[in-house]
Amino acid sequence: MTVETRKVSLTETAETVLQRRYYLKDAQGHPVENWEKLCRRVANAVALPDRELDDYEEVRDHFFSLIYSLDFLPNSPCLMNAGTGIGQLSACFVLPVEDSMEGIFTAVKNGALVHKTGGGTGYSFSRLRPRNATVSSTQGVASGPLSFAAVFDVATETIKQGGKRRGANMGVMRVDHPDIMDFICAKEDQTRFNNFNFSVAITDEFMQALYDEREYALVDPVTKEIVSSLNARTVFDKIVDLAWHNGEPGVLFIDAANRANPTPQLGEFEATNPCGEQWLLPYESCNLGSINLGNFVEGGRVDYDRLARTTRLATRFLDNVIDCNVFPIPEIKEMTMKTRKIGLGIMGMHDMLIQMGLSYASNEGRKLCAEVMKYIRTISEETSIELAKVKGPFPAFDPAINTYTPRRNAALTSIQPTGTVSMIADCASGCEPYFSIVMVKHVMDGDKLLMVNKHFEEIARAEGFYSTELMARVADSGTVVGHEEIPVKWQEIFCTAQDITPSDHIQMQGILQQSGVDSSISKTINMPNTATKEDVRLAYLMGYEMGCKGLTVYRDGSRDGQVLNTKSASEASQKEAMVNSQGLIGKQGLPDELSAKRYRLKDPDHNNVYIIICFDENEKPMEVFAKFPFENRIDLKDKSTMWTTTCRLVSLALRYNIPMEEIIKQLDRSSGHMLDLPAQLGKLLKSFMAGTQNGFHSKCADCGGMLAFEEGCETCHSCGYSKCS
Repeated sequence: MTVETRKVSLTETAETVLQRRYYLKDAQGHPVENWEKLCRRVANAVALPDRELDDYEEVRDHFFSLIYSLDFLPNSPCLMNAGTGIGQLSACFVLPVEDSMEGIFTAVKNGALVHKTGGGTGYSFSRLRPRNATVSSTQGVASGPLSFAAVFDVATETIKQGGKRRGANMGVMRVDHPDIMDFICAKEDQTRFNNFNFSVAITDEFMQALYDEREYALVDPVTKEIVSSLNARTVFDKIVDLAWHNGEPGVLFIDAANRANPTPQLGEFEATNPCGEQWLLPYESCNLGSINLGNFVEGGRVDYDRLARTTRLATRFLDNVIDCNVFPIPEIKEMTMKTRKIGLGIMGMHDMLIQMGLSYASNEGRKLCAEVMKYIRTISEETSIELAKVKGPFPAFDPAINTYTPRRNAALTSIQPTGTVSMIADCASGCEPYFSIVMVKHVMDGDKLLMVNKHFEEIARAEGFYSTELMARVADSGTVVGHEEIPVKWQEIFCTAQDITPSDHIQMQGILQQSGVDSSISKTINMPNTATKEDVRLAYLMGYEMGCKGLTVYRDGSRDGQVLNTKSASEASQKEAMVNSQGLIGKQGLPDELSAKRYRLKDPDHNNVYIIICFDENEKPMEVFAKFPFENRIDLKDKSTMWTTTCRLVSLALRYNIPMEEIIKQLDRSSGHMLDLPAQLGKLLKSFMAGTQNGFHSKCADCGGMLAFEEGCETCHSCGYSKCS
């Protein structure tokens, strides 16, 4: 039987992503593959477990067509490593961290082996005894989980995943661990744990204590004894406060996850993979892939017949991945083979809604997405049951506990990040709405190129409201909303992640979770920069009540070291500047009292310098002072005077609303010279910007473009860089 394959035309962005990260290369670093060759390599490798079956050649060709046509794409490690010497095809793992030196450093070693082959890891630090607990073997005291988490972080920093990127980790701690407040506050200093996402595992007992406004017990994980208690509201407020400031920690609803555990006889869930969509038992891995829903709309309706065929093939593909996988350590192979979990997900969901003429934030849109996800789950389960008849059910299947029909895979569906693979497919990531409809891409010689969403451009041209000027204004504003030339209908349909209310984000995640997702969902609840801490609080409560298994909240512009997402910092600051009656920018007045933070730095001669930054109620820096223990030393008096003058000038610039990035740029110019202290001040100001309301976004490590925070991860839509996929 001949398998027909639809021809596709890859976008320029897709080719850039593939050449940088996916195509095999020769010794000189030049690609030796194109898209067709890559798809053949992957399909041939993944079909091999079926080589003794009658339909082997047909299945192999179907696998090729599935990927080549961009109807389905497996996770990045599979695209990168299938058919190569590495052969590790799984995206994510959870590794146990036992309460012993041997157990801790075994986990460090195993994590390094996973990262080396391209996977991400999740760790629960909940088993480790709290700080200052007695260590009987040495008669000393424990240093606590965070001290060991730092070791994992350093180890990750030194290893590039498969030679392509650094590893990603999830660090989890139960809310009833005695060190939970230290854990919650760990990333308040954003120079620490940069290779980790941190999430608090929240229990039903804690949530009930929160509702009851009472204290809850903290339990020593080794002795199982109650050692103290905390007020649930105080703990929750701190989580909310820091999530508002910089998006971390996230929350994981661990009891909700364990109620859906398909193999409770093997243990309880403790942690997830780095982006939170996979709850896994210790040593489990999961193999992920996503169906591109944008490819299944024909004539204004979903083509369910073709979606069913794709789902069956994708389920078989992911099951085969388990058998042809080269696992990094024996324990992972053993556990993965026992449960044979797969994570069949989606991408291009917003593309589907756009083509159906439905808003992401509408009840009709949510209803359709739930219907499609439920359909995928049903077809995938049917396929897994049929595979079990031919190949046997997952070995851990126990009819006394697992009351469902025997199937090949313990878990079938999840919704994972698809940052780079969705760029290859030219569609929206996972179940997220588009982050932007028109973007400005910076190219060579300082030129700027407008990148317009394919659906929006097609509709705008067809309905006669397309113009370069309008597209530039949409890019400049960051939204289609509010532009009179764009019909209201299309403003609603093309609402982006930050136009949609947190409530609508959470309702979409909740209805997808309830309708057809076995594991969990990696999704970001995007909030505008003006969102309050109460908005974050309500989002977490709503997510819990809707049955979500985890939640990531991100307030636009809440991370440090960032640049404005739609306009230059200069333009934005000028909007905020005060203008006097002569049209000149005026100096902002100061109240009688300002809050302040003090920092200790070292000058090039190792003398202490104390920097005090004063800020207003919105945490915007307003004044900078320098204090010197050596200010009375005659030999250092000139240095003291220089520093006092520098701080006065910085303060003056702040009060005249000079853009912070311009101030930092000038300070950075002294780096490496005798006046290195101003450069340190520049770094300090960058760090201080964490939590301010100035609309900042992270820069891409590869191309310097804007990173979008979505699916619990940061992704560059210009070059394809992603921290997680």
